[in-house]
Amino acid sequence: MKITALLENTAPRKDILPEHGLSLYIETKNRKILFDMGQTERFAQNASVLGIDLTAVDTAVLSHGHYDHGGGLKRFLEINQTAPVYLSSYAFEPHCHGPQKYIGLNTALENNNRLIFTDGITAIDTGFTLYSCNDKEKKHSLGSCGLYTYENGTLIPDDFRHEQYLLIEENKKKILFSGCSHKGILDIVRWFQPDVLIGGFHFSKLPLDEALKGFAQYLNQFQTKYYTCHCTGVEQFAFMKNYMERLHYLSCGESIYV
Repeated sequence: MKITALLENTAPRKDILPEHGLSLYIETKNRKILFDMGQTERFAQNASVLGIDLTAVDTAVLSHGHYDHGGGLKRFLEINQTAPVYLSSYAFEPHCHGPQKYIGLNTALENNNRLIFTDGITAIDTGFTLYSCNDKEKKHSLGSCGLYTYENGTLIPDDFRHEQYLLIEENKKKILFSGCSHKGILDIVRWFQPDVLIGGFHFSKLPLDEALKGFAQYLNQFQTKYYTCHCTGVEQFAFMKNYMERLHYLSCGESIYV
């Protein structure tokens, strides 16, 4: 399996444009998958530079209902005329950073007939499954980190029920994709215990202290190989790397094989 970061916060190449957000192109034995679409059209521009044909994508997945992962949805639907897009039934609910800043999706797209809404467990194909994990027990929580939604017109902390995870099982490996791990990376790894995890940890606002060290040591006890990015934070990644021998960073324009 080959995974290429079309969009991420950092880029080591001058011909690739970074952006706060995430978009991954995944090539398996049988599928070409787009996982998230960044916040603008930049994911598509980078795909062109990298020689990746987005019209050939047969399946798209939106990890959750935030603009920095689904802002490019409209552009993808324009470029690719056939691929279904799987997203949570709750993805178009209003999402905010604090009481004022809207960070949700473009609601004008909600009725597009290419969208397939999911909840619980959605088996797309053999070894290709989406999980909401809304019914899973949480043992670790960092709260909503200032992110909110509305319930009956009242602003409440987001419970991230709109977030889903893609598990691909290939060559006797479990590869898990998580956009931002808002439900908590510690619990997500405990739930799935994948061979490989690719995605953000949502640690970028955390101080480099004993608590973050403890998180790293907890994650390190699993035999998972981690490729993190985006909302983990570059400084937080460098700090955690001291305690995690299987932790790697995936920047915009880079490809990995798992």
